[in-house]
Order: sequence, then structure tokens, then C-alpha cells
Amino acid sequence: MNFVIISGQSGAGKSQAKKVFEDLGYYCVDNLPPSLIPDFVRLLENNAENISHVALVIDIRGGQFFKDLEDHLAIFSERHHDVKIFYFEAGDSVLLKRFKETRRSHPLNPTGRIEEAISEEKQKLSSLRDKAHFIINTSDMNQAKLKSEIARYLKIGEEITGIAITVMSFGFKKGIPMDSDFIFDVRFLPNPYYIDELRHKTGNQKEVSDYVMSFEESVKYYDHLMHLIDYVIPQFSNDGRTQLVISIGCTGGQHRSVTFTNKMAKALIQKGYSVNTVHRDARKEA
Repeated sequence: MNFVIISGQSGAGKSQAKKVFEDLGYYCVDNLPPSLIPDFVRLLENNAENISHVALVIDIRGGQFFKDLEDHLAIFSERHHDVKIFYFEAGDSVLLKRFKETRRSHPLNPTGRIEEAISEEKQKLSSLRDKAHFIINTSDMNQAKLKSEIARYLKIGEEITGIAITVMSFGFKKGIPMDSDFIFDVRFLPNPYYIDELRHKTGNQKEVSDYVMSFEESVKYYDHLMHLIDYVIPQFSNDGRTQLVISIGCTGGQHRSVTFTNKMAKALIQKGYSVNTVHRDARKEA
């Protein structure tokens, strides 16, 4: 198993980092007392769900337990697991501003001055910082930049960090999919429903898809859609998005939308994207 320890200064973005690791497929646990690390590791080893990537958020909130963190980290090497420590920090003025904006007290000294607590915490964490594999300063980072930085350190391939795309066909008469990022309407294209031998089939069958794409307006419209999609996917990915839902609708969700969905999904797969094809309203083939 691969383990990541997420630690660092309070207010430096550990909660945001946890969300990033979750998006990257890690099983995340927040505020685990260091004394429970050995038992937790053994529990995962005996887990039938085959969890391979785990991120543990461990910080000063653990109180007196935190001072034993370094001793309990030895369990990873003893059990032959890879572990990387990510230490998150920010400038004192940035941390102070974040605490003021959120009106939160510092966990190290809830009733004292925040500025003093920041200084004390930095001193208490100094030895852990020295042992960290990666130190990330979040003073000038947004969520997208944070994700990019973490992925860069992990050297994760496209299969994990790439955006997950769902291409969905649907029928307008049954409602628009509410989770759609893009909705494209193909109802203006010639409808196979009015061809007797095609009416009871769907766009999953070659004779239907061939009919839909036999028209010049179908080919031109599809090409325009792919030009748009080819442009927006990298933009969404660069912005830190992990999922994109593209919905294509016709009247009943049987013929034209299914044809376009299959054709687009196949093209995106060939480009190397992770694609899930969904036909929400199409009847199952006989």
C-alpha cells in the first residue's frame, strides 16, 4: 500500500489537500491519533476491499498524541509500505488573515492570541517539517494550483489525474439530466423513428447509426461539437475539475442521441480519456 501523511500548520490548507487526494483516488482519514496508526495499518492489510492508496491527515489537533507521531511512523517501514509526508505551510501574515476571515480560533491555543499560537505551532512542527518528503507553501495557491502541485510531486499518470468524462444520451420528453455540464440538442436532425424498419431499434445498432450519420447536417454538427469538446476538456482539467458530464438529447432518447453519444465517447476514448457511456432512456436491445 501507498500511504501519504498530510500534516503541517493549521490554516495552511490541509483540508483542501485532503479533498485533492480524495479526487486522486485516495482513501482519506482526517485527524487520526498517531497512536492508532499501527492498528489502522493492520486493519487495512486485512481489508477485503483492496485499498491501495491511503492519505492520513495528522496534525496538532491530536494534542498530546501528536508528539508520538514520529515513533508510530516506523510501522510503515516495518510492514514494507511506502509512505510520503506532505507538509503544508504558509506565511505568518497569510495564516493570520485566514484565521481572521474565518473567525476561527487556533487549535493549539483556542483562547490565546492567534499570532502567538502560529509561532508556537511552527516550533512544535519543526522536526516533522525536517522529515517531510514534500513541503508545499500555499500562500498564493488556489485549489486548482494545489491539485496540480500535489499531482506533480506524486508523479501520477493521466490514468489517475485525468478528468473523468461521462457522455450521456437522453430524451427531452423525460427531462434534462440535472448533473449535466453541457447539453446538446440533436432533435433537428432527421429522425429514424419515422422509418418503419428503424423505429423499434436504437442508435446502438449499426443500421440506425448509419442512417443518422448519412446526412450532411449530422456530420457537420458532430464535427462542431467535437471541436468544442476538444477545447473545453483541457480547460476544465486545468481548473481542477475531476468530472465532466456531456449530455446529448433527442426527443425520446432512442436513436439520434444514442448515435451521437456512442460516436463521441469512442472518439474521446481514442484520445486517451477515461469515458463512461450512459444511455439513460434508450430501451435495451432485444
